[in-house]
Amino acid sequence: MGVLGVLCVLGILGSVVPGGTSATAYDSVNKDLLLKKVERKIDVAAQVVKITSKISLENAGSGAVGAFLLALTEGEKQNLAFLNAQSGGTTLKLSESKVHEHQDIEFFKVELKDALQPGKIVNVEVECYLTHMLEAYPAVIQQGEKQLVRYLGNHYILTPYTTTTQTTTVTLPSPNVESYSRLKPSSHTDTSITYGPYDGVKPFSHDAMVIHYENNSPFLTVTNLERVIELSHWGNIAVEETIDVLHTGAKLKGSFSRYDFQREHNTYSSVKSFKTIIPASAKDVYYRDEIGNISTSHMRIQDDAVELDLRPRFPLFGGWKTHYKIGYNVPSYEYLYNSGDEFILKMRILDHVYDDVIVDNLIVKVVLPEGVRNIELETPYPVERKADTLHYTYLDTIGRPVITISKKNLVESHIQDFSLKYSFPSILMLQEPLLVVVAFFILFITVILYVRLDLTLSKDDAIEAKMRVSSHCEMIDSHHDKRARQYEKLEEELQKLKVSKDVNQFQTATKKILQSIRDETQIISDLGAKIRLDNAEYADKVVELQKAEKALRDSMTQQLTNVEKLVLGKMTKQQYMDAETPLHKKKEEQLEKMKTILSGI
Repeated sequence: MGVLGVLCVLGILGSVVPGGTSATAYDSVNKDLLLKKVERKIDVAAQVVKITSKISLENAGSGAVGAFLLALTEGEKQNLAFLNAQSGGTTLKLSESKVHEHQDIEFFKVELKDALQPGKIVNVEVECYLTHMLEAYPAVIQQGEKQLVRYLGNHYILTPYTTTTQTTTVTLPSPNVESYSRLKPSSHTDTSITYGPYDGVKPFSHDAMVIHYENNSPFLTVTNLERVIELSHWGNIAVEETIDVLHTGAKLKGSFSRYDFQREHNTYSSVKSFKTIIPASAKDVYYRDEIGNISTSHMRIQDDAVELDLRPRFPLFGGWKTHYKIGYNVPSYEYLYNSGDEFILKMRILDHVYDDVIVDNLIVKVVLPEGVRNIELETPYPVERKADTLHYTYLDTIGRPVITISKKNLVESHIQDFSLKYSFPSILMLQEPLLVVVAFFILFITVILYVRLDLTLSKDDAIEAKMRVSSHCEMIDSHHDKRARQYEKLEEELQKLKVSKDVNQFQTATKKILQSIRDETQIISDLGAKIRLDNAEYADKVVELQKAEKALRDSMTQQLTNVEKLVLGKMTKQQYMDAETPLHKKKEEQLEKMKTILSGI
C-alpha cells in the first residue's frame, strides 16, 4: 500500500490519467537496467498524497534500450488519481503491461524519447497523486480533539530493477508525530522524515513504512459534482455546479455542541468554510442549496479570478456532508472561437472547488445551441462519453444537443481545458427572433379575427347530418378493420390445420372466429341503418359492402369445409385443388369490391 508504487507513476500519466482502457501486453524484465539514483519526496501534509521522484536510469547492458517497466501494487492503482512522467521536458508515452512471473503486480511500459545506449544514463522525473490513502486513526474523535492519521507505505521503491542508491523524504503538516517506522538510516526533523540513503536495493524489495501523525487539514471529498455549461451564441455562457461534499476525516464521537463550538474554537478537524475560485469575468454569481440562497458567503474580486469564501449552514465534522449549487455567467468571447461557421469551445472540465480537492465522481454536461452539427470533443485525458441527449428551453423547436462526459477520482491536476468543435450556420441566429415575430403576428391576427368576425353559433341541420354520417362512417371503417383481422385469423387456422391435422381444435377456433365476424357484421348493419336516416346514398353503399362480405364469408366457409374434408380423407388432393381455384378467385373479387366501396364511404 502507500508509496510502494511511486515508480509506477512514471508511466501512468505522461499526461495519462487512470481511467483509460487499452490492450494489456506481456513483457519481460530487462536485467541490464539499473536505477542508479532515486530521490523520492512524499507530501502527506493534506488529504492528497503527492509523490515526486527523480530517477536516474542506467543501461548496464551491451544493447540499446527503448523502454523500461514500472511497477505498482493493485491498491495503489485503485487510488491513483493523476500521474506525470517527463524526461528532459518531454512527456513519455506509457502503456499497461504484464509480467508472467509477477501476476500480482501491475506494470507499465515506458517508452523513452531516445533509445538509451549502453553505459548511458537518462533522468526521469515523476509526479504522482494518490487519493484516500490516509487513514484516520483513531477513526472516531470527540469535538475538541485533534485529528490523527496513519500513512502506510514502503521504505523502498517498488521496482523490477536493482537500485544503486535511493532516498525518501516525507513532508508532514506539523512536527507532531505519534510514531513512525524506523529503517536505518532515518531521521525526523521538524516537519519532515528522511529515510536513507539505502544502497544496493534488490528488485521488488519491501519494508513496511508506517507514519502516525497529526493532520488537521480539511478532509473534504466531493462525492458527486455535476457541472453544466450552457452556451449561447448571443454572447453568454451559463455555468452551474451541483456539488455533494462529504467530510471523510475522523468521525465525530457523540453529539455536536454549538455552545462549545463557539466558545472554545478548538474544533481542529472541522471545516467552517472553504474557498472556491471562479473566472475573473464571472458575474451574477449565486450560492444556494435546497432551502434557498446561502447568505453566509463572501466574494472577493481579484485581478485574475473571483474568490468565493463559501460557508455552509453548519460546520462539517467527520462523516457530515452538505449539498449546494453554485452558478455564474461568463462572456462567450473569452472561451468561444470561430472561423466562419466553424466554432471551438475551450473550457475547463473541472474548475477549482477548494485546495487539495478530491472528486470521486464528475459529470460534465455541455448544452450547445440548437442546430449545431459535426460535433468533435477533445479532452486532455481519458473520460467516458455518455450518449448525447437533447435539452429544450425557450423558443426551441428540435432541441439543443447536450454532450455529457464523466470521470472518477479527480484532483487539482485535472483542472485542464477540453476542446469542443462544431459547425453552426450563421443564418440560424435569426431563428429565435423570427419565432418571436411569428408568434406576435399570430397573436395580432387572432385578436383581429376575434374582434371582426361574427362567431355566433346557430344550428345547421345539414352540417349536423354530415357530421353524424361522417362519425358513423368512421365507426364502420373501424369495425370493418376488426372484421378483416378475424378473416386473417381464419386463414391462419387453415394453415395450422394443414400442418397439425387436428380437426377438433380447428372447429373450435373457427367457430369462435366466425361468431366474431357475425357480431361485427351486425354492428355495421346497425350503423348503416342510422346512416339511412341522414343519407340514403351512403346507406346503399353500406348495403353493398355487406353483400360483398356475405359472398366472401360464404366462399370462406366453403373453403373451410373443403380443408376439413381433405384432412379427414373425404376429398382427394386433386378435388381440393379443383375446388380451391374458383373459391380463391371469388374471394379476391369480393375483397377488391369491398375495398372500392370503403374508399367511397
